[in-house]
Amino acid sequence: MLKLAKAFMFNLMYISPEQDQKIRYTLRECGQEAYKLAAEPFEVSEKGPNDYVTSIDRYLDRQLSAAFSALFPEDGRITEENTASRAAYRANYQRLWCIDPLDGTEEFIRGKLHYASMVGLLLEGKPVAGWIYAPAFDQMYFGGKDWGLFQTVGTQAPQPIALCKPPAPTAENCKIVLGDKDQKNYARAIAQSIPGAEFYSLGSFGLKVMEVIFGRAGLYLYLNGRVKVWDTAGPLALAKAAGLVCCDLQGQPLRWTADAIEPETLAHTQSIAIGWPNYIEPLLGKVQQAVTGL
Repeated sequence: MLKLAKAFMFNLMYISPEQDQKIRYTLRECGQEAYKLAAEPFEVSEKGPNDYVTSIDRYLDRQLSAAFSALFPEDGRITEENTASRAAYRANYQRLWCIDPLDGTEEFIRGKLHYASMVGLLLEGKPVAGWIYAPAFDQMYFGGKDWGLFQTVGTQAPQPIALCKPPAPTAENCKIVLGDKDQKNYARAIAQSIPGAEFYSLGSFGLKVMEVIFGRAGLYLYLNGRVKVWDTAGPLALAKAAGLVCCDLQGQPLRWTADAIEPETLAHTQSIAIGWPNYIEPLLGKVQQAVTGL
């Protein structure tokens, strides 16, 4: 226990241990409520083409917004289902909380399990900490810059995440996480450039990133230009803490500046590649070449 206590000690400028505990408690409470409500009838509506929202999304959005307003009254916050909150992104907050009450809504609607409730902290415009909670598995992943990576199951004590770097890609072993929409549009072209590439997907953006952190895949590609800051802030903070490369297809770091975030929707304008260096270095140029012009 002494070893674990030392592993979990942290002295961070951006969050206290008590605040972390409250965040994890709040996120788990809301996530478990979503899991229970999934068994009851709920409303589904379409915000845009193939972009769905449920009455549970909206309910959790209000709950989490109120909780973070109470926890961090001086900070900015953006929640997915409150469009008015997006103005906070341009308000020059030093600390900005990005909240996604239900990441992987389509997965949730279909009764599948890989959805998550997520929170990310931007400090001076850069992701530094994240929390991802998967209600169906009662599993929490969290951590960040100068902190480390941790996981909990239920109410158990946090355990450090053991990173597992995958071996360099070969024609026999080259696992790439690619969402369903991107598989339809790009998988064939990428496979022609990368023989042996094996694609698979999960519902939540955050849980896809965790697949790479755990080394079950070496690379996650997001190419369809729809992902928003509340989807990415938490997962990218965890990816960076794991030592993964987070860049676009040109190899440029992902930016959070006005030129890289669509002002109304807060969608990233860059393509996104998140991977281990031994995957990024040999494969990124091939992916770029494969998808250019499609």
